[in-house]
Amino acid sequence: MNNTYIFFISLVIAFIGVLPPGLLNVTAAKISLKEGHNRGFMFSIGVCIIVALQVYIATVFAKYLNQHPEVTIILKRVAFVIFLLVSIYFFLTAKSKPKSLEVEPSIKSKQSRIFQGIFLSSLNIFPIPFQAYMVTTLVSFKWFSLESTTIGTYVSGAVMGSFIALYVYILFFDTLKNTKFVTPKNMNYSIAFITLAVAIVTLINLLRVD
Repeated sequence: MNNTYIFFISLVIAFIGVLPPGLLNVTAAKISLKEGHNRGFMFSIGVCIIVALQVYIATVFAKYLNQHPEVTIILKRVAFVIFLLVSIYFFLTAKSKPKSLEVEPSIKSKQSRIFQGIFLSSLNIFPIPFQAYMVTTLVSFKWFSLESTTIGTYVSGAVMGSFIALYVYILFFDTLKNTKFVTPKNMNYSIAFITLAVAIVTLINLLRVD
């Protein structure tokens, strides 16, 4: 597949992965609200530095999986179950009593926001297995080749998608946090539908292999 398509596929995957409210995007919003957009951008740059490293590690892991198809099948089966359970969890969470997304703007630390972004992003290791799975899936559909230029393009798209998602929080979270679209209930439903879609794609991929 053309590297331009790979870039935008990676961008969309990373954007969707970062968009649901979490530690990194909400922290970026808090910093922006308290200290200004520039500081929020610095934090986001730190996050994206680690994202680039994590996605590269994920592609290396995907190479191993591609060379050991028996491991890949097991991983996909486990991933299907996990994504299905996560989807059910968020569907049930969305039906429970909603909690406020109100952000407390008080931030005590005045250390470099880039290093804070690097530190907090390093604690979040979920992107590695997630991206490894996505790359393996793309390879199985013959949409991705594990060549250096393709990998570089994919990493670049993931970094851009992550930054755009953080950018959305930085610019619009204070305005949108109390709107219907970003209520915890609707965000939980969004995550549930996304993970359910991934589970369905995983199942289709497993059936194609079988």
